[in-house]
This record gives sequence, structure tokens and C-alpha cells, in this order.
Amino acid sequence: MPRPSAAPQCPGDHCAAALRNAAYPRGMRPVPVQVRPGQESVWDYPRPPRVEAIDVPVAIVLGGERVVDTRDVVRVLETSHPPVYYLPIAAFAASSLVPAAGSSFCEFKGSARYLDVRGGSVLAKRAGWNYPSPAAGFEVLVDRVAVYAGSMDECTVDGERVTPQPGHFYGGWITSNVVGPFKGAAGSLGW
Repeated sequence: MPRPSAAPQCPGDHCAAALRNAAYPRGMRPVPVQVRPGQESVWDYPRPPRVEAIDVPVAIVLGGERVVDTRDVVRVLETSHPPVYYLPIAAFAASSLVPAAGSSFCEFKGSARYLDVRGGSVLAKRAGWNYPSPAAGFEVLVDRVAVYAGSMDECTVDGERVTPQPGHFYGGWITSNVVGPFKGAAGSLGW
């Protein structure tokens, strides 16, 4: 992974606006990975985040059991983060989502509640979350759940196994068509 540098090194202007307008501590400015055909840079994603529906198959396996398999997919795109995939609650297998203790707050999406995810004989504690009453602009998330890929046996997007976003509290899914560097990696605290 590229090391932070004092100046952006983009193959043109594709990420210049995000980097130019951000306030980074001296020497902490990230260096975006060069985008190849068919890829997108997380440094081109907006802040505040954008929500977009996509038509690709997404599947999640836990405890050897497929707990969700759907094409009804919404992803949230935010500068420096790989996409977070939100799937319909109704698409999850019966009894696979269990209310869990705790909540968190996102400055953009509002208050989130946590869910345990059950698959086979495995219970992944606080592995999912949703926004029961999302903030304006994020209403499409109301009946959707995102999960931490690292807590599942496998999460796939269009047949490709995803890599979890670095950092213990980020929920992005990394696929081969998304390049970083990604928030959550070592040295990214100041981004």
C-alpha cells in the first residue's frame, strides 16, 4: 500500500478535488492508487456520502449457510472508504437477524442499531447494523442491513469474494474494481 505523502500523486485530476479540499495534518495526505480501466477510486467518492442502487448479485454465508442472496442492493459511497453494501432485511433468511445491544451515530445517516447475524450454528455478535430512522437523504436505508464482511464466512459481490475494510469499526467491502488507499489502514487516522 502506498505511504502517505505531502502531495497528491494522481494520474490527472480524477481525485484532485477531494484531496485539495481536505485538511490533512502535514505529511499525512494520502496518495491515491492509480485507477485502471474498470476500476473506481474511493478518492472520487463524495463527502457527504452518496447512496446508489446497483444491480449485482450479493451473497453472504455464515456458519456454512447462505443467509442472504439478493440483487436488491444499495451501496453507500464515501471519500476514502470502500463501498458499504445495504441489503433488504426481507432478503435475509428467517431468524438470521437478531436485535443486539448498543447503537452508534453517523453524522450523515443518523442513529444505527446493531444486529447479531445467525447462520448455521454460528452467531456473529453485532455483525450487522441498520438505520431504523435514517437522516434526510438516506431514507432508502430504513429497511436495509449492512454487515461486517470480516465477521462472515464469505461475502460476495457479483461472484467475487470481498475483502473487509481495514480497521475494526469500518464496514466497507473491497472488491477488485475499487482502489484506495482505504480509511482504516495503518497510518490513516489523520485522514
